Amino acid sequence: MLERNLEKIIIGASLAFAASALLPIAKSALRPLVPAGNPGEAGLLDRAKSMLQVAREEVEDIFAEAQFERMKRQLDKEIAQLDSDEQ
Repeated sequence: MLERNLEKIIIGASLAFAASALLPIAKSALRPLVPAGNPGEAGLLDRAKSMLQVAREEVEDIFAEAQFERMKRQLDKEIAQLDSDEQ
């Protein structure tokens, strides 16, 4: 179960990072279309940008939590090894 969730988290994180890398390209490509269209489209681009920023922050939080858990497991393993060496 944990492995399946981990795979989903990794895939989601990869997609979020890929989307954040593609944002500047999409922004420069869509910028000329904004004046030609409705004024509301500029707001749409801003909302998409802010949603992407939120997603990016969420992914960074997930990675930080995963690193913390990995470090915690490693420390627990080292402590258990020290305890077994002392006995």
